[in-house]
Amino acid sequence: MLQVYSKFLLAFALVVSMCSSAHAVTVYSESVNGDLSNDGLNPTVITVGVGSNVITGTTGGATAPNTRDYFTLVIPFNIELISLIEMAGTQAGNVGFLGLQSGPQVTLPTNAATANGLLGWIHYAPTAADIDILPSMSVALNGASDFIPPLGPGTYSFWLQDSSPGTFQYSFNLILAVPEPSSTVLMMSGLLGLWPFLRRRLNGHR
Repeated sequence: MLQVYSKFLLAFALVVSMCSSAHAVTVYSESVNGDLSNDGLNPTVITVGVGSNVITGTTGGATAPNTRDYFTLVIPFNIELISLIEMAGTQAGNVGFLGLQSGPQVTLPTNAATANGLLGWIHYAPTAADIDILPSMSVALNGASDFIPPLGPGTYSFWLQDSSPGTFQYSFNLILAVPEPSSTVLMMSGLLGLWPFLRRRLNGHR
C-alpha cells in the first residue's frame, strides 16, 4: 500500500508541474512593454512565476546602438528554472548570444576576452522548433563558471546580443516549476498517510 500511495503522490506532483507549464504567458514583450535595457548595470527587471514565462524582443545591427538587451529576474524560494526554451521562429544573424550571470547585474564588459564572471552562455542560431538551451548554457566555456541545471532560487541577469546587420526577432520561454518531491519526502508522506490504518491495527491487537 505504501508503494501505491507513493506512486500516487509522485503522479500528482507531475500533473501539477505539467499543468503549470501548459499555458505560455508572455511576461515581457518589447513591442508592448518597450525596449529592454541596453545597460548591463541597469537591466530591466522582469517578474516571473511558476509555469511558462515568455520574453520576446528584437536585436541586431539595425537596432544600433541598442544591439544588446539586458534583463534580470528573481527565482523565488522553492522554485527552479527547469528549462530555457529558444522558441520556434527565433531569428539570428551570424551569431546570436545569450549570457547568464548570477546577481542583479551583468558586470562583464562587452569587449571582454573571456566569459569570466558569467555562469554560462550560448551562441544560438535560428530555429524552426522549440529547443531547450539551458543544458548547453550550463557548460563551462571560455572562462564561464558553469552550473548544474535546474537553476535554483536566486537573482539572475541575462544578456542578449546580435550585432549582425539587420533586425532579428527572438522569443525565449523560461519554465519555472516547484521541485519534485524527493524519495524521502514521498516515503514520509506515505507513512503519514498509513498512520491511521496502522494505529487501528495496533489498537485492535491490544
